[in-house]
Amino acid sequence: MDNYSYPIDPEWSREEMIAVIDFLNLVEQANEGGVDTQAFLVGYQKFKQVIRSIGEEKKIGREFESVSSYSVYRTVQAAKKESKKRLKLG
Repeated sequence: MDNYSYPIDPEWSREEMIAVIDFLNLVEQANEGGVDTQAFLVGYQKFKQVIRSIGEEKKIGREFESVSSYSVYRTVQAAKKESKKRLKLG
């Protein structure tokens, strides 16, 4: 796995930063080798507790995709449709 510069807001609390970074790490895992679908969806719910607006989610998604080439939107959509225990893209 590569290391990316995660889009974070310095005004977030430590817990909020961890939730966002953990979720973006799950996006990486889903695209690089696979991740447990349920764990991914739980991570997404924690992410959404920090990133409540669609606009902010899209902004973070664009920033992350520009450095990693992984789409947060496409990964989340695939997870919501996935019926298997393991989510793997790419």
